[in-house]
Amino acid sequence: MANLKDDFYEAMNEDWLQKAEIPADKPATGGFQELDEGIEQLLMGELKEMASSEDKIPDKNLQEAAAFYRLANDYDKRNALKAAPIKDLLDRIQAINSYENLNQQLASWLKEGLPLPFEFFVDADMKNTQEHTLYLAPASLILPDKTYYEDENQQGEKLLQVFFEMVVKLLKLTGCSQSESETIAEQALAFDRSLVPYVRNAEESADFSKIYNPRDRKTVTAYSEQIDFEVAFKELFDEPVEQVIVTEPYYFEHFNTFVSQGHLPLLKSWMYALTVVSYANYLSEEFRQTGSLYRRSLSGISELPSQEKAAFHLTLGQFDQIIGLYYGKKYFGTKAKQDVEHMVHSMIQVYKNRLKQNNWLGEATKEKAILKLDKIGINVGYPDKIPAVYEKLVTNKEDSLVANVRRFSQLKRVDNFKKFKQPVDRKEWEMAASTVNAYYNGSLNIIVFPAAILQAPFYSLEQSASANYGGIGAVIAHEISHAFDNNGAKFDEYGNMNNWWTKEDLAHFEDLAQDMIDEFDGLEIAGGTVNGKLTVSENIADAGGLSCALEAAKNEQETDLEAFFSNWAKIWRTKAKEQYQQLLLAIDVHAPAKLRANVQLQNLDDFFTVFDIHPTDQMYRKPENRVRIW
Repeated sequence: MANLKDDFYEAMNEDWLQKAEIPADKPATGGFQELDEGIEQLLMGELKEMASSEDKIPDKNLQEAAAFYRLANDYDKRNALKAAPIKDLLDRIQAINSYENLNQQLASWLKEGLPLPFEFFVDADMKNTQEHTLYLAPASLILPDKTYYEDENQQGEKLLQVFFEMVVKLLKLTGCSQSESETIAEQALAFDRSLVPYVRNAEESADFSKIYNPRDRKTVTAYSEQIDFEVAFKELFDEPVEQVIVTEPYYFEHFNTFVSQGHLPLLKSWMYALTVVSYANYLSEEFRQTGSLYRRSLSGISELPSQEKAAFHLTLGQFDQIIGLYYGKKYFGTKAKQDVEHMVHSMIQVYKNRLKQNNWLGEATKEKAILKLDKIGINVGYPDKIPAVYEKLVTNKEDSLVANVRRFSQLKRVDNFKKFKQPVDRKEWEMAASTVNAYYNGSLNIIVFPAAILQAPFYSLEQSASANYGGIGAVIAHEISHAFDNNGAKFDEYGNMNNWWTKEDLAHFEDLAQDMIDEFDGLEIAGGTVNGKLTVSENIADAGGLSCALEAAKNEQETDLEAFFSNWAKIWRTKAKEQYQQLLLAIDVHAPAKLRANVQLQNLDDFFTVFDIHPTDQMYRKPENRVRIW
């Protein structure tokens, strides 16, 4: 038996860890995933029922979702069509014989979201969050991160081989010969590799503020000798584009190196291969199975989800907010909403008291921090409304699944482009109410807790208040803490990127953040090690969240700290394929679940008292080594 004084996470989850089995179509299982699977089964059943009797659905938007689900689940039609629904796209790419030819259809490519070596998107201006602005970003690499391309990374080479073989098989399904398929796949990988020296890795990207690099129109249009950004500006946006936020200037300053006259055949092959890969899931069953080979190799999944489950997820991908709103209204009660909102407000009060009593912040910084806390927007359960673009998602039952997906994609992208220079709606959610997660948006200074996460083990009216604080309470306070992590600390009460710290306070905070980096950096797990810099913002949020939730639990009439700490360990229980764990170590800004559970407990004095932990125990940490920020 595991000893809680040596490994609290293992001891609290021992029975579950012995019995839990990772589903064949998933890379992991655990507290989050089990809830997700339950909701998946529930909503799959309901959507199936709706699809069999669409006329009985009172909600028009749900009728469209049900109609789409029927198309997604009609594998006879999908199999009969084979690659036909994307033939026109492939013909368009094949016909490109010059950059001038590509520029003539650049705007339509961007509207359709088809592969290009750059991406435009509209989002809140990080220095004026009341208004939307335009961002320019690099294309994504084929491998999960730049570090996978390093010579010593053996996994990267294996994955590229799997990707190559998958693309060859997919291209043959579209009618290409073996030699044509191999040439296209080789050239696609060659173009992908040409981008690698110029993009940021996951650790560099973890500093959110680095993406804010305003450049004037003239600078942006001069980035490329081949791509005519002017055409895109004129045809995509209703308002004149004077400035663009370039997320990775180094990439675009070297744009001519990889988007060159000589590279046109490589670029075409890259566009061709990625187009087929991106639509494989919506085509025939043979395409679906083949198109999953790389993803399965990357995450360790042994088999694909059933056809029915795959159809559900394709539907959820298009109608997430509609299905989420239905779930939230039907399954999230008023009493639970009021109780969770009480917990949020009590946690904010704890935070406020802590800021007032903080012994290392100056008064000016304290005032600004408390003001930011007072302005945080709180969203619990489900949104008041969903974005208007969902009203336009009308399923054409006579058309193919792919034709509907292409139309929906264009509607959503055009809707995003139309937001340029328009006001930002703080009430718009980025996550469906049926998602088992929560988030803080620094640019809007809001916290969002979807209905799906507000159930056991995170939260239940049947659990003690202490257990709830150890679960959802710590998650709530975690999201509040993001307002004051190494990223959130750079944004003010309106979500604007603005330094509200005194020089001395900021230096002290950065020293404390370095302590958190050091605490996690190099910890060994799953055949790899944790990157302390990559995970620092989430670790700061975990530490602040757990500490504040503990204080809130102690403020309740009845307190059971054993239940508090036990439930904290329980929500992080996870069993995952080793490939998936290694992928997360490379790209995930969160520390591995077991370390999130154990390491953060070692920073709290109460934990040592409640469980009588001494220097001879492995869970012990000296008081001077316990990291405390908030």
